[in-house]
Amino acid sequence: MTPLPPRTRRRSLVSGPVRVARRLGEIRRAQLITTYGVGAMIAVDNESFLVRGIDSWDVSRAPVVVEPRLSDQLHVYEFRLPPAPDPDLAKDGVRAVRFPEWYSCPRCGALQPYRKFNSPSGRAECSNCQEGLVPSRFVMACANGHLEDFPYWQWVHRNNGRTETGSCGGGLTFRSDGSTASLRAVLISCSCGVSASMEGSFRRAALDDLRIRCGGRLPWLKDAPAEHCTEAPRTLQRGSSSVWFPVVHSALSIPPWSEGLAKLAAGLYSKLKDEDDSFVRRYLRVEKILEHHPAYDPEEIVSLIRERRETERSSTEQGPIESGQQDAPRTAIYRDEYDSLRRTHREDPDVGAQDFVCEPPAGSTGPLRESHGLGQIMLVKRLREVRALQSFTRIEEPGLAAMPRHAPIWHQRQTWLPAIEVRGEGVFLRLDTDRLRQWEQLPGPLSRARRIRANHDRLLHERAKGSDRPVPSSHADPRYVLLHTLAHVLINEWSLDGGYPAAALRERLYAGDDMAGILIYTATSDSAGSLGGIVAQGEPDRLESSLRSALARAGWCSNDPLCAESEASGADGLNLAACHACVLLPETSCENNNILLDRATLIGSLDGSSPGFF
Repeated sequence: MTPLPPRTRRRSLVSGPVRVARRLGEIRRAQLITTYGVGAMIAVDNESFLVRGIDSWDVSRAPVVVEPRLSDQLHVYEFRLPPAPDPDLAKDGVRAVRFPEWYSCPRCGALQPYRKFNSPSGRAECSNCQEGLVPSRFVMACANGHLEDFPYWQWVHRNNGRTETGSCGGGLTFRSDGSTASLRAVLISCSCGVSASMEGSFRRAALDDLRIRCGGRLPWLKDAPAEHCTEAPRTLQRGSSSVWFPVVHSALSIPPWSEGLAKLAAGLYSKLKDEDDSFVRRYLRVEKILEHHPAYDPEEIVSLIRERRETERSSTEQGPIESGQQDAPRTAIYRDEYDSLRRTHREDPDVGAQDFVCEPPAGSTGPLRESHGLGQIMLVKRLREVRALQSFTRIEEPGLAAMPRHAPIWHQRQTWLPAIEVRGEGVFLRLDTDRLRQWEQLPGPLSRARRIRANHDRLLHERAKGSDRPVPSSHADPRYVLLHTLAHVLINEWSLDGGYPAAALRERLYAGDDMAGILIYTATSDSAGSLGGIVAQGEPDRLESSLRSALARAGWCSNDPLCAESEASGADGLNLAACHACVLLPETSCENNNILLDRATLIGSLDGSSPGFF
């Protein structure tokens, strides 16, 4: 990942050394989807950079990732792994740009744009003190995704009527005496005699009160013009998690798309999507594609590629999905997965490498149906998941608790999205539908879910004020809260019993009028995804033991009775009986940001007014 080289004067015909882009460092491909994606800041030694848009990436070094269902839903032709650099050819993979532009010197205290320090090439040093510079600790962002340097000059001169930057002719200094941990100890001074601490700069309306408006800047996109923005800007710390939230969509590779003729055609599509049928036939013959698959009909491959081409052309013409439509792809994808997880897909040696193997356990599941209301258990012995970065947000975290504005990851429209593929295993559990319908109609569970739903609806309406975006309604019903809480307690239990860290396990919730299942799986890019212990947890005898233990742990929390009797807990009051001591999981494990949880759906409330499903 390297910053763009600065502009240089045109040279004469005399040859000279070619200036190559500076190499900053290395990060894993998965981090470019989940942690340091487009628009995110990354610290490199004593410098800070912003990952640039995908239209500046070297696509030739980005391998294609095939997942037809997800590409159709996100209206793109294909996915690609983040490109890897080539050290032999001095070619970079992912580019970056310096941000924030303001730095300070810890010795002389000078606070100014980086270029004014006249640092030596490749080193961020103060030319006067030969001391390493420090990137600005504070930045300014808005909920529309725009990002700028913090307006230090306006903040310092806010009480003397000056509005034009630098009109006093003075220079700024940055001091932090460490006398207190608060922002009062961070002092910004101007040589004209005024100074101010950073105390109060993080108030929601602090910058708006000073009539500082969002400039609509998109510094991570090359040559992108500033946009008109009416959103009030906010002060954020450079390393805060609120500066960048990824919007990631994922899909499991399931039959028929993941095997046989469909899988073969999907792998060829990226090469043949722009060719006519006659070229496809000639390519199959010349390259001897079907030499190892004599049973496949080449005309069927031609037909599949033609159908895929027509489908994607119609979907890409619609453009990228909007923030208000972010649940649309999820609903369709989850429905297909739920149907596949309920059916047996055994390992077939004749098929070759399979991405999906799912079969029932060998033991009897009757006792679990009678004692715990489990309608079905399926062991997913092999699965593949593709996770694609569609956009990102700032300040407002994407998920069920918000309707964030999505920021673009390209300036020039691209037909692909960055993605990673991970493989693992899991256990799928489906609750007994008849027993579930009886329980979710009881007054107690309905009343508790209604309280969560009211808080959720209120939050959605508050965050939609001043916006023309449609306001979705909360889907916090007894069924969803039950499935979500059950997945959390099982992940906590299996992390203790199966040897997996909780952060290596993930949940996938299938909740709806005709869906009532959870998939707990491991799909990580490190060794934790291949230990082989999750499938063993789905065997009936072990599952019954772990489920009893999980429910027993859920019956008591170290924060009880405060946790159990809570009227609203967690972020924005979207949980009831749930806290970090009993139910909450690492952020990487929960698909809904640890909201819409309630232990009472499992084991009942303390006063007995609401019975638990188990």
